Amino acid sequence: MAKVLIVEDNPTNMTLAVFLLKSAGHTVLSATDAEAGLTLARDEQPDLILMDIQLPGMDGLEATELLKQDGATRAIPVIALTALAMKGDEERIRAAGCDGYIAKPMRYQEFLATISSQLARA
Repeated sequence: MAKVLIVEDNPTNMTLAVFLLKSAGHTVLSATDAEAGLTLARDEQPDLILMDIQLPGMDGLEATELLKQDGATRAIPVIALTALAMKGDEERIRAAGCDGYIAKPMRYQEFLATISSQLARA
């Protein structure tokens, strides 16, 4: 299966995402802030990144922009994890370079379907 990096500062959301991914057979890397996530992405070259949008310090959209500007990480698909589900948010998320998004609270089937879809494209 795939190596997936989760960048999420909320312990409950992190625990749920790790559980769902491991249950589906994926290897999971995790970071609780954007800076650590950027380092892990460069060092570990995951197959997919799940990026929380609202992080302490640098937010997930800025981190995604940096990933997409870096030749070493630009090809890695990034899925935004967001509680923002208002009109216009999807455009901002896509403009930052995200390949998709999952709304919080996470729903098991939608979560795994979105991940499977992105991995199939990669």
